[in-house]
This record gives sequence, C-alpha cells and structure tokens, in this order.
Amino acid sequence: MKLFHWLVTAPLALVLVVFAVSNRARVSVTLWPFPFEIETRLFLVILLSLLVGLLIGMLLAWLSGGAARRESRARAKRIAALEREIDGLRASRPAGPPPRSLPGTDG
Repeated sequence: MKLFHWLVTAPLALVLVVFAVSNRARVSVTLWPFPFEIETRLFLVILLSLLVGLLIGMLLAWLSGGAARRESRARAKRIAALEREIDGLRASRPAGPPPRSLPGTDG
C-alpha cells in the first residue's frame, strides 16, 4: 500500500512542480464587486482555485451523507441494545444441560 501511495504521489508532485515552474507569469486578479486587486503568480491562482473547488466538493459530499451517517448511528445503537439484551437473557438462563431439540429440527 505504501508503494502504491508513492507511485501515485511522486508523479503528481512532479507534475505540480513542472506546472508551477511553467506558469510563473504575474497576473492581476480582481473580484468584481470588491474594489481591490491582487497581483500574484498564475500557478497560484490556478492551484488555489482547484483547492477551493475540491474543498467545496468535499463539503457538499459530507453534507449529502448526513442522513446515511445518522441512520448508521441509530442502527449501531439498536445493535448495541439488542446485544445487551441477548447477554442479559443468556446470563439469566438457568444452569444445566442445554435444551433438547425438537424432533424434526436440525440441531
């Protein structure tokens, strides 16, 4: 797994470095309704835009999974309660030979 991580990460890092070196031109960025202007490198504008898009996508995916996480928590609580009930029933069962199976049933 560690090898796979490096096989993916190293080429991606190399591509990002080559991209940054190739796009070092200075650009002016204005955000229309606001009266200020920022002058920065082109690769910073592009990479920060990608990062913001990634973060917004991750936030939306996390928000859309809220119902599934809530249902999973409820089911986990229900399972824990049922397991406690089973343990209580097993503890209260009288000691002795196990119950005999009925004729015609497997067991």
